[in-house]
Amino acid sequence: MLEVDDRGIRRSAATPTAHLPGTALPGLRDAHVHLGLIDPTALLAAGIGAVDDCGWDPDAARTWAADQHLPEVRFAGAFLTAPGGYPSDRDWAPTASVLEVAGTDDAGAAVQRQLDAGASFIKVTLNAAAGPVLDDATLCAIVGEAHSRGLGVTAHVEGAGQAERAFSAGVDRFAHAPFTERLSDDLLSAMADNVSWVSTLDIHGWGEPTTAFDIASDNVRHFRDLGGRVVYGTDLGNGPLPVGINHRELSALTEAGFGGDQLVAAIAPARFGRILSHLADDRHADTAAWLAGASAITPDQLLERLAQ
Repeated sequence: MLEVDDRGIRRSAATPTAHLPGTALPGLRDAHVHLGLIDPTALLAAGIGAVDDCGWDPDAARTWAADQHLPEVRFAGAFLTAPGGYPSDRDWAPTASVLEVAGTDDAGAAVQRQLDAGASFIKVTLNAAAGPVLDDATLCAIVGEAHSRGLGVTAHVEGAGQAERAFSAGVDRFAHAPFTERLSDDLLSAMADNVSWVSTLDIHGWGEPTTAFDIASDNVRHFRDLGGRVVYGTDLGNGPLPVGINHRELSALTEAGFGGDQLVAAIAPARFGRILSHLADDRHADTAAWLAGASAITPDQLLERLAQ
């Protein structure tokens, strides 16, 4: 039973007054998007009710969080990177979306700037394949400053050893399942209780699996087997990805060993909020296809449906 009003959607013990056929879930979340690279107004109609924006101009990002025509938005603000580090040299990254952190003395101010803009978490980049990366002391300082302010830290890890560096520094989430090297079971086991991963498997080939896809999928499979938490995310805005629920991403997780309940847990937040995800049919065997058919509904839209 759910209660709907201008405060949002939540569970209730009240007597039902209307029935919505099918299955209702909290707004399905894509945990890695870049709203500045897509038309974000298309997401609700395409089934996504909540997103984590993983790096953009914080002044632009703060407007998304307040926009009632968009999914529920959590955002990181600027990418925190080493001087000259990724993605400072990328055409797609506006100047204000990248903040270079030269050393430990700059860490607190860098984190505070994102918090002042309304950021829900901090994003750091450790892409050794594309240029310089934050040194250990600066990385640890950023993580410490973020944690002291109640913010988690998400890291882009790419290149040999970067996943282990991020874990050792206390990073809370990887923005991608590691895809440049297969991680040892010892490292995966150590990570399992402390770090979550965002899947983003489909970016490696967009339906035509690459070596990176195979590595990432293998890491996900072993990480999951060892008790690690993997959440659904696509890196939407990076290449020819569908705007909305990505059936290929869900299928890739299924192939990596995710059962139906695990797949639902990977994409559906635990709590209801402003957006409801509605699946017109009750759950069936092909969970990936079932979830891919979800629609996202605002409280006003839900009330209109129930009144019909």
